[in-house]
Amino acid sequence: MKRTLALCLYLLTAWPSLGQTPEVVTDIPVVHSLTSAVMGELGRPRLLVDQGADPHHMQLRPSQVSVLNGASLILWVGPELEPWLERALADRKGRTVALLHQPGVTLREYGDPKDDSATGDNYDDHDHDHDHDHDHDHDHDHDHDHHAEAADHQEPHRHEGIDPHAWLDPDNAALWVGVIADALAQIDPANAVTYRANATLTQARLRALDESLRATLAPARDVPLAFAHDAYGYFADQYDLKIVATLAEGDATTPGAGHLSQLRAMIEAGEIGCILPEAGRDDRAIRLLADGTGLRIGAPVDPAGRRIEPGPMLYETMMRSLAQAIADCASGS
Repeated sequence: MKRTLALCLYLLTAWPSLGQTPEVVTDIPVVHSLTSAVMGELGRPRLLVDQGADPHHMQLRPSQVSVLNGASLILWVGPELEPWLERALADRKGRTVALLHQPGVTLREYGDPKDDSATGDNYDDHDHDHDHDHDHDHDHDHDHDHHAEAADHQEPHRHEGIDPHAWLDPDNAALWVGVIADALAQIDPANAVTYRANATLTQARLRALDESLRATLAPARDVPLAFAHDAYGYFADQYDLKIVATLAEGDATTPGAGHLSQLRAMIEAGEIGCILPEAGRDDRAIRLLADGTGLRIGAPVDPAGRRIEPGPMLYETMMRSLAQAIADCASGS
Protein backbone atom coordinates (compact mmCIF):
# COMPACT_ATOMS: atom_id res chain seq x y z
CA MET A 1 0.00 0.00 0.00
CA LYS A 2 2.80 2.40 0.94
CA ARG A 3 4.65 1.61 -2.28
CA THR A 4 1.50 2.30 -4.33
CA LEU A 5 0.96 5.63 -2.58
CA ALA A 6 4.60 6.62 -3.10
CA LEU A 7 4.36 5.76 -6.81
CA CYS A 8 1.22 7.87 -7.19
CA LEU A 9 2.88 10.83 -5.48
CA TYR A 10 5.93 10.49 -7.76
CA LEU A 11 3.81 10.45 -10.90
CA LEU A 12 1.88 13.51 -9.77
CA THR A 13 5.05 15.52 -9.22
CA ALA A 14 7.19 14.19 -12.07
CA TRP A 15 4.78 14.68 -14.95
CA PRO A 16 3.32 17.95 -16.26
CA SER A 17 -0.02 19.05 -14.86
CA LEU A 18 -1.95 18.51 -18.06
CA GLY A 19 -5.35 19.46 -16.70
CA GLN A 20 -4.26 22.75 -15.13
CA THR A 21 -2.64 24.67 -17.97
CA PRO A 22 -3.73 28.31 -18.31
CA GLU A 23 -5.75 29.85 -21.11
CA VAL A 24 -3.15 31.55 -23.33
CA VAL A 25 -4.00 33.86 -26.23
CA THR A 26 -1.54 35.00 -28.90
CA ASP A 27 -2.01 37.63 -31.56
CA ILE A 28 -0.39 36.50 -34.83
CA PRO A 29 0.69 33.10 -36.23
CA VAL A 30 4.39 33.70 -35.50
CA VAL A 31 3.82 34.37 -31.81
CA HIS A 32 1.38 31.46 -31.71
CA SER A 33 4.07 29.21 -33.19
CA LEU A 34 6.76 30.18 -30.67
CA THR A 35 4.28 29.85 -27.80
CA SER A 36 3.13 26.45 -29.06
CA ALA A 37 6.73 25.26 -29.01
CA VAL A 38 7.18 26.40 -25.41
CA MET A 39 3.89 24.89 -24.21
CA GLY A 40 4.56 21.61 -25.98
CA GLU A 41 2.23 18.83 -24.89
CA LEU A 42 0.87 20.89 -22.01
CA GLY A 43 -1.63 22.74 -24.15
CA ARG A 44 -2.22 24.84 -27.22
CA PRO A 45 -2.51 28.63 -27.24
CA ARG A 46 -5.37 30.36 -29.01
CA LEU A 47 -4.72 32.44 -32.12
CA LEU A 48 -6.56 35.75 -32.02
CA VAL A 49 -5.92 37.10 -35.53
CA ASP A 50 -7.65 34.97 -38.12
CA GLN A 51 -5.30 33.00 -40.35
CA GLY A 52 -4.73 35.07 -43.48
CA ALA A 53 -5.91 38.35 -41.92
CA ASP A 54 -3.77 41.48 -41.92
CA PRO A 55 -2.71 42.22 -38.32
CA HIS A 56 -2.11 45.91 -39.07
CA HIS A 57 -5.82 46.66 -39.38
CA MET A 58 -8.53 44.71 -37.59
CA GLN A 59 -11.77 45.18 -35.75
CA LEU A 60 -12.42 42.65 -33.03
CA ARG A 61 -15.59 40.60 -33.13
CA PRO A 62 -17.53 40.09 -29.87
CA SER A 63 -16.32 36.47 -29.79
CA GLN A 64 -12.69 37.65 -29.95
CA VAL A 65 -13.28 40.15 -27.15
CA SER A 66 -14.65 37.28 -25.08
CA VAL A 67 -11.51 35.25 -25.78
CA LEU A 68 -9.34 38.14 -24.58
CA ASN A 69 -11.39 38.60 -21.43
CA GLY A 70 -11.10 34.92 -20.55
CA ALA A 71 -7.34 34.64 -21.06
CA SER A 72 -4.90 34.04 -18.22
CA LEU A 73 -2.08 35.38 -20.41
CA ILE A 74 -1.99 37.40 -23.63
CA LEU A 75 1.17 37.45 -25.72
CA TRP A 76 1.33 40.00 -28.53
CA VAL A 77 3.88 41.89 -30.58
CA GLY A 78 2.90 45.37 -29.45
CA PRO A 79 1.02 48.52 -30.46
CA GLU A 80 3.47 49.32 -33.24
CA LEU A 81 1.97 46.40 -35.17
CA GLU A 82 -1.53 46.30 -33.68
CA PRO A 83 -2.80 49.64 -32.33
CA TRP A 84 -6.34 48.23 -32.39
CA LEU A 85 -5.33 45.57 -29.86
CA GLU A 86 -3.75 48.11 -27.54
CA ARG A 87 -7.12 49.79 -27.24
CA ALA A 88 -8.81 46.46 -26.49
CA LEU A 89 -6.26 45.67 -23.77
CA ALA A 90 -6.32 49.09 -22.12
CA ASP A 91 -8.62 48.08 -19.25
CA ARG A 92 -7.45 44.51 -18.89
CA LYS A 93 -6.30 43.43 -15.42
CA GLY A 94 -4.76 40.04 -16.40
CA ARG A 95 -1.19 39.35 -17.46
CA THR A 96 -0.28 40.82 -20.84
CA VAL A 97 3.17 40.73 -22.48
CA ALA A 98 4.14 42.96 -25.40
CA LEU A 99 7.09 41.06 -26.87
CA LEU A 100 8.51 43.96 -28.86
CA HIS A 101 9.10 45.88 -25.64
CA GLN A 102 11.13 43.28 -23.75
CA PRO A 103 14.70 44.09 -22.63
CA GLY A 104 17.32 42.86 -25.08
CA VAL A 105 15.14 42.88 -28.21
CA THR A 106 17.00 44.28 -31.20
CA LEU A 107 14.92 47.10 -32.65
CA ARG A 108 15.25 49.06 -35.85
CA GLU A 109 13.40 52.03 -37.24
CA TYR A 110 11.88 52.38 -40.66
CA GLY A 111 14.36 54.20 -42.83
CA ASP A 112 17.31 52.90 -40.82
CA PRO A 113 20.50 53.84 -42.71
CA LYS A 114 21.30 50.12 -43.07
CA ASP A 115 18.13 49.77 -45.15
CA ASP A 116 18.47 51.23 -48.65
CA SER A 117 14.78 50.84 -49.48
CA ALA A 118 14.20 54.60 -49.54
CA THR A 119 14.68 54.31 -53.32
CA GLY A 120 16.99 57.28 -53.57
CA ASP A 121 15.42 59.55 -50.94
CA ASN A 122 17.72 60.81 -48.21
CA TYR A 123 16.63 60.04 -44.68
CA ASP A 124 17.70 62.15 -41.72
CA ASP A 125 19.85 60.33 -39.19
CA HIS A 126 17.93 59.33 -36.07
CA ASP A 127 19.02 58.90 -32.50
CA HIS A 128 17.56 55.44 -31.87
CA ASP A 129 16.34 55.75 -28.30
CA HIS A 130 14.39 52.60 -27.48
CA ASP A 131 14.13 53.05 -23.71
CA HIS A 132 10.35 53.34 -23.77
CA ASP A 133 7.96 52.86 -20.89
CA HIS A 134 5.72 50.04 -22.04
CA ASP A 135 3.30 49.51 -19.17
CA HIS A 136 0.38 50.43 -21.45
CA ASP A 137 1.03 54.15 -20.77
CA HIS A 138 1.57 54.94 -24.43
CA ASP A 139 1.49 58.63 -25.19
CA HIS A 140 1.48 57.91 -28.91
CA ASP A 141 -1.61 58.39 -30.99
CA HIS A 142 -1.45 55.37 -33.27
CA ASP A 143 -3.64 56.80 -35.96
CA HIS A 144 -3.54 54.71 -39.10
CA ASP A 145 -6.44 56.44 -40.77
CA HIS A 146 -4.01 58.15 -43.11
CA HIS A 147 -3.84 54.90 -45.07
CA ALA A 148 -7.29 55.65 -46.38
CA GLU A 149 -6.04 58.67 -48.33
CA ALA A 150 -6.94 58.57 -51.98
CA ALA A 151 -4.04 57.33 -54.06
CA ASP A 152 -5.14 59.53 -56.94
CA HIS A 153 -4.21 62.68 -55.03
CA GLN A 154 -1.09 61.89 -53.03
CA GLU A 155 1.60 59.33 -52.47
CA PRO A 156 1.02 56.65 -49.81
CA HIS A 157 2.38 57.59 -46.40
CA ARG A 158 5.69 55.94 -45.61
CA HIS A 159 6.08 53.94 -42.40
CA GLU A 160 7.73 55.83 -39.56
CA GLY A 161 8.99 54.86 -36.12
CA ILE A 162 9.81 51.40 -34.82
CA ASP A 163 9.58 48.58 -37.34
CA PRO A 164 7.48 45.92 -35.55
CA HIS A 165 8.51 42.94 -37.73
CA ALA A 166 11.22 41.99 -35.22
CA TRP A 167 10.48 38.26 -35.41
CA LEU A 168 12.31 38.15 -38.75
CA ASP A 169 15.54 38.23 -36.73
CA PRO A 170 15.90 34.73 -35.22
CA ASP A 171 17.87 36.21 -32.32
CA ASN A 172 14.77 38.18 -31.36
CA ALA A 173 12.61 35.08 -31.77
CA ALA A 174 14.94 33.16 -29.43
CA LEU A 175 14.75 35.94 -26.86
CA TRP A 176 10.95 35.97 -27.14
CA VAL A 177 10.90 32.22 -26.47
CA GLY A 178 12.62 32.84 -23.15
CA VAL A 179 10.19 35.64 -22.29
CA ILE A 180 7.24 33.41 -23.16
CA ALA A 181 8.58 30.60 -20.97
CA ASP A 182 9.05 32.98 -18.02
CA ALA A 183 5.53 34.41 -18.43
CA LEU A 184 4.02 30.93 -18.53
CA ALA A 185 6.07 29.83 -15.52
CA GLN A 186 4.79 32.78 -13.51
CA ILE A 187 1.12 31.96 -14.06
CA ASP A 188 1.59 28.18 -14.05
CA PRO A 189 4.49 27.42 -11.67
CA ALA A 190 3.57 23.73 -11.48
CA ASN A 191 4.79 23.37 -15.07
CA ALA A 192 7.64 25.88 -14.99
CA VAL A 193 10.32 23.23 -15.47
CA THR A 194 8.61 21.92 -18.59
CA TYR A 195 8.14 25.38 -20.10
CA ARG A 196 11.78 26.29 -19.58
CA ALA A 197 13.02 22.94 -20.89
CA ASN A 198 10.91 23.36 -24.02
CA ALA A 199 12.24 26.90 -24.40
CA THR A 200 15.83 25.69 -24.23
CA LEU A 201 15.18 23.11 -26.94
CA THR A 202 13.40 25.68 -29.11
CA GLN A 203 16.23 28.18 -28.75
CA ALA A 204 18.70 25.51 -29.86
CA ARG A 205 16.56 24.86 -32.93
CA LEU A 206 16.49 28.58 -33.68
CA ARG A 207 20.27 28.80 -33.51
CA ALA A 208 20.55 25.92 -35.95
CA LEU A 209 17.94 27.56 -38.17
CA ASP A 210 19.91 30.81 -38.17
CA GLU A 211 23.07 29.03 -39.33
CA SER A 212 21.16 27.20 -42.05
CA LEU A 213 19.53 30.38 -43.36
CA ARG A 214 22.86 32.17 -43.40
CA ALA A 215 24.25 29.48 -45.69
CA THR A 216 21.17 29.53 -47.92
CA LEU A 217 21.33 33.30 -48.34
CA ALA A 218 25.09 33.74 -48.76
CA PRO A 219 24.91 33.84 -52.61
CA ALA A 220 22.21 36.54 -52.47
CA ARG A 221 24.14 39.10 -50.44
CA ASP A 222 25.27 41.22 -53.38
CA VAL A 223 21.98 41.15 -55.29
CA PRO A 224 19.87 44.34 -54.96
CA LEU A 225 16.43 43.20 -53.81
CA ALA A 226 12.97 44.74 -53.89
CA PHE A 227 9.90 43.64 -51.94
CA ALA A 228 6.19 44.34 -52.10
CA HIS A 229 6.04 45.68 -48.54
CA ASP A 230 8.43 47.42 -46.15
CA ALA A 231 8.68 44.55 -43.67
CA TYR A 232 12.02 42.82 -44.25
CA GLY A 233 14.58 45.10 -42.63
CA TYR A 234 15.32 42.78 -39.71
CA PHE A 235 15.83 39.86 -42.05
CA ALA A 236 18.11 41.92 -44.29
CA ASP A 237 20.16 43.16 -41.33
CA GLN A 238 20.59 39.64 -39.95
CA TYR A 239 21.75 38.13 -43.24
CA ASP A 240 23.53 41.07 -44.87
CA LEU A 241 21.01 41.42 -47.66
CA LYS A 242 20.66 44.55 -49.78
CA ILE A 243 17.10 45.88 -49.99
CA VAL A 244 17.01 48.82 -52.40
CA ALA A 245 13.27 49.33 -52.90
CA THR A 246 9.77 48.42 -51.76
CA LEU A 247 6.64 48.62 -53.87
CA ALA A 248 4.37 49.91 -51.07
CA GLU A 249 6.00 52.60 -48.97
CA GLY A 250 3.53 51.97 -46.16
CA ASP A 251 0.55 49.72 -45.58
CA ALA A 252 -1.21 51.23 -48.60
CA THR A 253 -2.20 48.58 -51.10
CA THR A 254 -1.67 50.85 -54.10
CA PRO A 255 1.64 52.69 -54.63
CA GLY A 256 1.54 56.19 -56.07
CA ALA A 257 2.31 56.96 -59.70
CA GLY A 258 5.47 58.87 -58.84
CA HIS A 259 6.84 55.99 -56.81
CA LEU A 260 6.06 53.50 -59.58
CA SER A 261 7.85 55.73 -62.08
CA GLN A 262 10.90 55.85 -59.82
CA LEU A 263 10.90 52.06 -59.45
CA ARG A 264 10.61 51.60 -63.21
CA ALA A 265 13.63 53.85 -63.71
CA MET A 266 15.61 51.82 -61.19
CA ILE A 267 14.68 48.58 -62.95
CA GLU A 268 15.68 49.93 -66.35
CA ALA A 269 18.98 51.14 -64.90
CA GLY A 270 19.71 47.65 -63.56
CA GLU A 271 19.54 48.82 -59.94
CA ILE A 272 17.12 46.07 -58.89
CA GLY A 273 18.18 42.47 -59.35
CA CYS A 274 14.93 40.78 -58.38
CA ILE A 275 11.62 41.60 -56.76
CA LEU A 276 9.53 39.38 -54.50
CA PRO A 277 5.72 39.61 -54.36
CA GLU A 278 3.95 38.96 -51.07
CA ALA A 279 1.30 36.35 -50.37
CA GLY A 280 -2.09 37.98 -50.06
CA ARG A 281 -1.08 41.16 -51.90
CA ASP A 282 -2.03 42.00 -55.48
CA ASP A 283 1.05 41.54 -57.68
CA ARG A 284 -0.31 43.19 -60.83
CA ALA A 285 1.77 46.34 -60.26
CA ILE A 286 4.90 44.20 -59.96
CA ARG A 287 4.09 42.40 -63.21
CA LEU A 288 3.52 45.69 -65.01
CA LEU A 289 6.74 47.18 -63.65
CA ALA A 290 8.77 44.19 -64.75
CA ASP A 291 7.15 43.81 -68.16
CA GLY A 292 9.74 43.89 -70.90
CA THR A 293 12.66 44.56 -68.55
CA GLY A 294 13.90 41.05 -67.83
CA LEU A 295 13.58 41.69 -64.08
CA ARG A 296 13.41 38.46 -62.11
CA ILE A 297 10.21 38.01 -60.11
CA GLY A 298 10.41 35.62 -57.18
CA ALA A 299 7.85 33.41 -55.52
CA PRO A 300 5.38 35.17 -53.19
CA VAL A 301 6.74 35.39 -49.66
CA ASP A 302 4.82 35.27 -46.39
CA PRO A 303 6.69 37.23 -43.65
CA ALA A 304 4.10 36.64 -40.93
CA GLY A 305 3.10 33.03 -41.65
CA ARG A 306 -0.42 34.03 -42.63
CA ARG A 307 -0.69 31.25 -45.25
CA ILE A 308 1.05 28.49 -43.26
CA GLU A 309 -0.60 25.87 -41.05
CA PRO A 310 -0.47 27.14 -37.43
CA GLY A 311 1.61 25.23 -34.94
CA PRO A 312 5.08 24.95 -33.41
CA MET A 313 6.79 24.47 -36.80
CA LEU A 314 5.21 27.49 -38.49
CA TYR A 315 8.06 29.87 -37.60
CA GLU A 316 10.78 27.63 -39.00
CA THR A 317 8.72 26.81 -42.10
CA MET A 318 8.10 30.51 -42.73
CA MET A 319 11.75 31.51 -42.32
CA ARG A 320 13.06 28.71 -44.53
CA SER A 321 10.51 29.50 -47.21
CA LEU A 322 11.42 33.19 -47.14
CA ALA A 323 15.14 32.48 -47.38
CA GLN A 324 14.72 29.99 -50.21
CA ALA A 325 12.49 32.36 -52.19
CA ILE A 326 15.10 35.12 -51.90
CA ALA A 327 17.94 32.79 -52.84
CA ASP A 328 16.06 31.44 -55.86
CA CYS A 329 15.06 34.90 -57.04
CA ALA A 330 18.58 36.25 -56.63
CA SER A 331 20.11 33.38 -58.58
CA GLY A 332 17.41 33.26 -61.24
CA SER A 333 16.54 29.64 -60.51
